[in-house]
Formats: sequence, C-alpha cells, structure tokens
Amino acid sequence: MQFKAFKPQAMNKIAGAMGYTGDMNQFQNYIEQDPMRQQQMQKYNNAAMQMARGGVVKKMAEGGDASTPAAPTAAPVTNIGDSTTQRMYSPALPVGGVTQAAMTPVDVSTELQQGTGELTGSVAVPTAMATTSQSTPQANTQANVMEATAAAPAVDAAMAATQAAQGTVDPRSEVAAAQQTATSVGDLTAAQGNATLIDNPVQRSIQDGELITGVADAQTAATFNEQIQAAEATPSTQATVQGQLAELTNTFDAANPPAWAAGAMRSATQAMAARGLGASSLAGQAIVQATMESALPIAQADAQIVAQFETQNLSNRQQRAMLAAQQRAQFMGMEFDQEFQSRVQNSARIGDIANMNFTAEQQVQLENSRSVNTMNLNNLSNSQAMVMAEASALANMDAQNLNNRQQTAVQNAQNFMQMDMANLSNQQQTDLFKAQSRIQSLFTDQAAANAASQFNASSQNQVDQFFANLGQQTSQFNATQSNAQAQFNAGQSNTVNRFNAELNNQRDQFNAQNQLVISQSNAQWRRQIATADTAAVNRSNELNASAILDISKEAYSNLWNYYSDVMEWAWTSGENDKDRITQMALGELSAKNSNEMSKLRLDAEESGAIGGFFASVLTSQAGSIASKVLGFG
Repeated sequence: MQFKAFKPQAMNKIAGAMGYTGDMNQFQNYIEQDPMRQQQMQKYNNAAMQMARGGVVKKMAEGGDASTPAAPTAAPVTNIGDSTTQRMYSPALPVGGVTQAAMTPVDVSTELQQGTGELTGSVAVPTAMATTSQSTPQANTQANVMEATAAAPAVDAAMAATQAAQGTVDPRSEVAAAQQTATSVGDLTAAQGNATLIDNPVQRSIQDGELITGVADAQTAATFNEQIQAAEATPSTQATVQGQLAELTNTFDAANPPAWAAGAMRSATQAMAARGLGASSLAGQAIVQATMESALPIAQADAQIVAQFETQNLSNRQQRAMLAAQQRAQFMGMEFDQEFQSRVQNSARIGDIANMNFTAEQQVQLENSRSVNTMNLNNLSNSQAMVMAEASALANMDAQNLNNRQQTAVQNAQNFMQMDMANLSNQQQTDLFKAQSRIQSLFTDQAAANAASQFNASSQNQVDQFFANLGQQTSQFNATQSNAQAQFNAGQSNTVNRFNAELNNQRDQFNAQNQLVISQSNAQWRRQIATADTAAVNRSNELNASAILDISKEAYSNLWNYYSDVMEWAWTSGENDKDRITQMALGELSAKNSNEMSKLRLDAEESGAIGGFFASVLTSQAGSIASKVLGFG
C-alpha cells in the first residue's frame, strides 16, 4: 500500500499541534517558511508511510503496538498492502462486473420497401402557341429639293455700272507769290463735323400667320393662343454707336484720360508741339479729334456686341415661347389634328422669318449709319487737314520769309493738288462703298430667297415625314393589338391546361405521400419496440455489473477505512502522550517558578525592612549633623 496524503481531519490536527490556526489552504506555505516545521512534517509523513506498509508506529503510548489486523474472511489477502499490490499487478474486474451490451435485432418489417411512395409517369401539358401579325411597310417618299438662285449676273451688272472717279487740275493750284507781313493763322477756324444719328423707325410686330387658332376645341385653343406673344425688342442705347460714344465720353477727364484715349492725345499733342501749335486752339481741336477717333472704334465694337446679344436674346425668347407653345400643343395632341400642327410649325417659321427680317433691317440701318458717320469723319478729317496744312504753310512763311514768291507758289500748288487728290480719293471711296453696298444687298436678297426656298422644301419634307410616320404607327398599333390578343388567348389556354394537370398531379402526390407516411409510421413503430427491448436487456446487464462493482469497491473502501482509523488512533495516542508529558513539564516548571517567586518575594521583603531601618538612622544622623554645622536648633 502506498501513502498519498493525509485526510482533512488529520491535517487539521497536525496544524493545531504545530501551532497553526489560519487558513488550511496556506498551511503548506506556513511549513515551507521554517526548516524545523518542514522536519516535523517529514516525520509525520514517514510515520504514515510506515503504517501504510504494515509497520509499527514508534513512540506509541503504553500498549501502543499497531500491528496489522487479520484480513477479512471474504478476501484471500492477509493485509491491505498485499491487496493493493495484487490490484496493481493484476488489474481485473470481478466476475460479472462487465456489462454485456445486447444488439438490436434486424427485422425486415422495420425497413421500408424500395419504391414506397414513389410516383410513376409524367404529366405533359401541351403549350398553345400565339400567332404573330406583321405591320405593313411604308412606301419610300422622295425628298423635296430646292434649287439655289445665283447672284453672279446681278453682281456683274452692278460692277459694270461702277466707274472709277476722274480728277482734273484745279486752276487754283497756280497762285502768284505775294509778300506777307502779317500771319493769318489766328483767323483760321477748325473744321466742324456733324454725326448722323440712327432713328430706328423699324418696330417688330406680329406678322400674318404667326398667330394660330385651334381646330378641335375652338375655345380652349383661342385662350391658349391669346397667351402666346411674339418676343419683341427695341435696340437699347448701348446697342447704338451714339450711346456707346456718350457712355465713353460721359466720364472723360482730360486731366486723367483713360487708357484708350491717352495714346492718341499724346500723339496729337506731340504733333502740334512739333509744329509750334501746342498752346493754340488748333491743338485743342486736334486732341479732341484724336480722342473721338480713338473712341469711335471702341463704341462701334461695343455697340455691335450689345446688338448681337440683344438680337440673340430676342431670338432665344421667341424660341422659348414657341417651345412652350409646342409643349402645350403636345399635351393637347389628342384634341388637335394635323392641320393644327401644321399651323404651329408655320407660325414658328413665320416668327423666325420676321425676326430675321427685323434683324436684317436693324443691321442695314446700323451699317448705313456707320457708313454716313465714317464719311462725315473722313470729310471732317480732310477739312481739318486742309486747315492744318494752310496753317503750317502760313507759319513757315512767317518764319522763313525766304524766296516767298517761289515758296508760296509751290506751297499753294501742292495744297490745291492735295485737295484735288483727297477729293478724288473721297469720290472713289464713295463710289466703291455704294457698289459694295449694292452687291451686299444683292447677296442678302439672294440669300433670303434661297432660305425661303429651303424652308419651303424642309416644311414639305416634314409634312411628308409626318404622314409616313402616322401611317407606320397605325399599322404597328394594329399589329400590336392583334399580337396581344393572340398572346392572351394562348396564355388562357395554357393556364387552363396547366391547372388541370396540376390537379391530377397533386392528387397522385397526395396518395403517394399518405402511403409513404403510413409505411414510415409502421417501420418506426417496429424499430421503437425492438429498441425498447434491447435497452431493457442492456439496462438489466448494466445494473447487475454495477451491483457487483459496487460490492467490490465497498469492500475495498471498508478495508482502507479500517487501516485509516487504526493509524488515526495510533497517531492520536502518540500526540496525547506528548501532550501529557508537556502538561506535566509545564506543571512542574510552574511549581518550580512559584517556589522561586516566593523566595524572591521573601528576600525582597527582608531587604526592604533592613533598608528602611538604615534609611531612618541615616536620616536622623544627617539632620543632627546639619543642624550642628549650620547652627540650627
């Protein structure tokens, strides 16, 4: 038999003997902290192991020989050590201690037959097919074309009618020289020019055919058409050259000129200063003329851009109004026929043509005004140049006064020749401008005629396309309705056939399912009976084996308890003997201490009496000696 550990009761007694009263879980740490405690615990373990091997416990009380008791009659072993050794080398269960499991028998009646609940055959449902109808193809329609009218013959005629301007020498080119003592520069006056303003008499108005009336519902269409107004606009002040010039010159400051006029003013000032006329009225007029010439291109460009934006805005408003009318007309399409759609398209086209005509007239007036103003400015520039040349000639005459006759004749001849050449150039430019304007008018008229022809051809093509689309949509609608009806009939037929087939299939499935459920229930019932019988047999075998094992374990446990009680009695006896010896030693030591204490008390009392006697004597003698020394008493 091998010793493993003490029981909790034995450990509590050992801890009490060693003076430990705390938690038993910390008792091992308490022993390891002191080598003496470890040695004492080792003695207890050795004694227990010796008892487990069948030995005797030393230092037993009188009569404390703990020999191994006789083995029980039921076991063939002599002591617990032999029994434990036998179990270690021959580990086997007692006879009848093994549970023999019984197998559940297999019966044909507990198995389902192959094919139980299986459906045979197939359910075939014929599918009805729908017929398909085809739409009638639309015949091809030839496109309407237009032939453009050439403007080359009219242009050639206009060019042939234009002749170059011819000039003749003015007799004033020859003058007699004269001696002049006084200057005439102070009597000169600057040339004055007048701008031609544009009075725009052209007003945009509703043209014939722009307003449309309904066909299906006269009252609703009339109310709707009254709300549609053509976009109208008049040129603003910013769209005219006059307005732009006024805006540029409104905030003009001669002391701080803008960037667009500063360069021209500097050039004019430098030119007048070079001629010695920097502080004259001619210089001021030249500066003003240069400023106007600088502002005129800017004003023309700004006016043209503003006019283009206003024209585009007017066209956009007109297009938006027509788009809104077209969208509304689409919502009323079930009530309007093709005539109303044609009227809407014609109205839109007429409105666009009216806008184009209005724009063209505006452009013509703007171009005419620009041409007249350009001509006036050129005439003014020529006049001013003549005056400046005359002033220069007079100034040179007064300054040099050398060969006055020859210089005067040459200068006058040159002046008149320049004037004749300038007039000839102006006449030539005027004739060229008129020819260009005529040619441009021819081009514009020819473009308008070609645009009208193109519009008519496009309108006719749109009408033809509409009727072709209408016929095609009608044919497609009829074919769609026929196909839908055929598909509906085929679907209804297929639905009825599938419904009948599903009813038959569900009935067969129900019968097969019931047969399968009945067969499964019968097989499960037979299996449960066989399983219950097998479980009862196995439980009986388990109870029998458990009873045999319990009896064997109980006998082994009783044997262990017997030896444990014997060892506990022996250990308790030994500890009680030690306690008695300790108590006797303590009693003897206490008696000895009491005697010693009595002797000490007696000695102390005797010493105290002797000390008190000597103290009284010494006190009395010291007092008499002091009185004698100090003179008291």
